[in-house]
Amino acid sequence: MNPYEKKRRWKFFLLFFAIVIGTASVIYTDFFVKKMEREEKVSFQLYVKVTEQSLVMYDDERFNDVIETIMKNTKLPVIMTDGYGVINSYQGLDSTKTNYDVEKQDKKTYDPAYFERELHKMKEQHPGTPIIGLDGTIWHIYHKDSFILTQLRYFPFIQLGVIALFLLTAYVAFSSARRSEQDQVWVGMAKETAHQLGTPISSLMAWVELMKSRFDAEDDPLIAEMENDIKRLEVITDRFSKIGSKPVLEDHVVYTVISNFIQYFQLRTSDKVIFKITGDDQVRALLNVPLFDWVIENLLKNAANAIENEGSITINIIEHLAKEEVFIDVTDSGKGIPRSKFDTVFQPGYTTRKRGWGLGLSLTRRIVENYHSGQIYVKESELGKGTTFRIILKSSITYEPTST
Repeated sequence: MNPYEKKRRWKFFLLFFAIVIGTASVIYTDFFVKKMEREEKVSFQLYVKVTEQSLVMYDDERFNDVIETIMKNTKLPVIMTDGYGVINSYQGLDSTKTNYDVEKQDKKTYDPAYFERELHKMKEQHPGTPIIGLDGTIWHIYHKDSFILTQLRYFPFIQLGVIALFLLTAYVAFSSARRSEQDQVWVGMAKETAHQLGTPISSLMAWVELMKSRFDAEDDPLIAEMENDIKRLEVITDRFSKIGSKPVLEDHVVYTVISNFIQYFQLRTSDKVIFKITGDDQVRALLNVPLFDWVIENLLKNAANAIENEGSITINIIEHLAKEEVFIDVTDSGKGIPRSKFDTVFQPGYTTRKRGWGLGLSLTRRIVENYHSGQIYVKESELGKGTTFRIILKSSITYEPTST
């Protein structure tokens, strides 16, 4: 199992853990919500009965105190209307509002509109309960859920939000710490590799010079190619030594940099693969050539590996004047990439080859985004027809409008 698969399984575990906690919270809270609903229903029914009795025995002083005590201890928000829908009593509601008039600063005044709004909310939540009024007409008593019950209904969602925020924070912190540790390991390995390559490269250079002098092979093409390969090893060593350090970007013609690399790479690739460079040959961008060559090398290697028999690799260079950006499209006629894998191909450890570490495109994205402040992504791909990767870099020439 590659590292990406392990990372994805860890994400699924966190998601499953959050779902279990959230589901348990919702079920447990729903139990209490239903219990409170039953209690409030009983409390409201008691209030209705007491109200009916108070209307019947309104002149019986023996029961007035008992009835008044029961009604005052009812905490439910309640409104009673007469047969014409006019509010004539309420319970558990704030009957005033604050008036900020200059002449009556911070004075409490009655607010009829408040009770109308509350009555509308009550009618939406529960149907009114009819009782016989003093004049023999049908009156109605309305109520709504208590503030505590309303809060309890929203509690699971608040709890889920807190859990999700906690898991997200923990995941980000864990990922950042792990990524930082991995970066330190990679930087150390890269610098040690560069150090270890230095000695054999120096020896190879000396052996080539000895072969030139002993066999009089100054113009031998094989010796020249050996020198090119040794220079290539020097470039690779230089790349590894610069990992972890901020590279120096310089102004270069993009077409020239890519063309120089293709001249080297083409001789070491199958003759059945045709290379083409199209587009603007004067576009300039800020580049670190050894690192940018690494980007092009990884893309060309992937493109060449995707071509099973004969095919072509085309690099098209476009300058977007309005955005002051350079687009570099690397297109191959290989087997293509499924749309679901457009982002996955850049994950460390992802590879479709039997032999390989799956680090090429991951390093490519890091070089483009972190060291050149650019972008790289799969622009388009179709199975069996080919793939296009797009690199976006900032142009090194700023165009200013001419004054008229």
